[in-house]
Amino acid sequence: MNRKLIIGERIMYVDAKTTVNCVFAAKIRGTIKEENLRIALLEIQRKHPLLRVVIREDEQGRPYFVSNTKISQIPLRIEERFSDNDWITVSEAEWENRFDVKRGPLARVVWLRSANVSEILLVCAHCICDGTSILTLMREILQVLDQQDIDMEPYESFESVNSLIPSYILSNRKMKMKAWLIAKIAGWVLSFKTTKHKSPPDKSYLLNWKMDEESSTALINLCKQEKTALHAAFSVAFLEAMRELKGDKAKGQVIYPVDIRRYISEIKNDHLFAFAPIEELPVDKDSNTDFWTKTRKLRNDLAGRIDVMNIHELLLISEYFHSSVKKLIAYLKSSEGTHDVTLSNMGRLNIPDSYQSFHLETIHSPSASFPWRNPNTLIITNFRREIDFSFISSESFLSKEDATIIKDRMMELLVEKIAVLQQAL
Repeated sequence: MNRKLIIGERIMYVDAKTTVNCVFAAKIRGTIKEENLRIALLEIQRKHPLLRVVIREDEQGRPYFVSNTKISQIPLRIEERFSDNDWITVSEAEWENRFDVKRGPLARVVWLRSANVSEILLVCAHCICDGTSILTLMREILQVLDQQDIDMEPYESFESVNSLIPSYILSNRKMKMKAWLIAKIAGWVLSFKTTKHKSPPDKSYLLNWKMDEESSTALINLCKQEKTALHAAFSVAFLEAMRELKGDKAKGQVIYPVDIRRYISEIKNDHLFAFAPIEELPVDKDSNTDFWTKTRKLRNDLAGRIDVMNIHELLLISEYFHSSVKKLIAYLKSSEGTHDVTLSNMGRLNIPDSYQSFHLETIHSPSASFPWRNPNTLIITNFRREIDFSFISSESFLSKEDATIIKDRMMELLVEKIAVLQQAL
């Protein structure tokens, strides 16, 4: 492979010294053998081309993925496990432990080990994977860790974004002119909006919590009854909690990353991929509007945006933004944006919990620390019928104390809605 990073990968790359790292932690009860874990890492590296690449930059500073046949094995670091919260401390440290992109590989594993309980922390550069990708890697690691004779089938990664776009779009001169014009205007706007104010280096933090099985099931059923979606309920609850704390300083908008795999047949569900376009949507601020009415509107608005999204045209247009990507990154580092949080609901995780030699006790939602001025990110998963939340921010933007207040109030609001349902039954 020797291809340019596409725009989504390029933004997550940031630069050689500031790669965004994703961390995904799984808690295991039972016996793990180091030899078997290393075999599992070798197997996923053999399967996925992006685990065998380094990143080189050309004379203009544009990065390329370059295959390296002599790349080292995915590193495994073993640390002693002392408590159930050690994984949080390690996750926060791994955000800042940048990958050597010139040498690779762009993934590593930390094993927090005790006699009967372990956490496996998978760390990947965000420019090679999204949430679906890192879930795939964790699932495959556990499969081979349990049964070493499983062979993962290697695949070829796409060599150019053009191979993902139909020829009739690639040959459309009007579309190319439109893309060029949009990119030029966007570059000018970014130059105008970007300020010299940047977030000072400050400590990022992770809040992780769960909703128990009974409450999780009740909330899922309640959303079905109200003809709405979980992501909308989480969004409205979070933004209302934010507004209660911040008042007029709250923006009242949420950003959603959109998984576009279903629109691109070349990218399979078990392939590594890292381009997720975003949609930013407002939540009704009227205190007289019913909570569930707000969630239904938000769900419908997002579905409507996705329905009219032409993914192939978006891929083409986005490639014209490479000349402005440094301006975009500068803008993200200097602007508070117009949103309160980026929310990603990964839903029910497709991963077994029972294996021959160990049991997957829980999975903690992935986390990533972004170098943006507004790094507020909420990632949500559902595993073994429990909903798990990871919230990431930095002290310079939202103090951990305030984030805890928002988190507690968000959950109070959701529990209140569940209680109303239960009283009605």
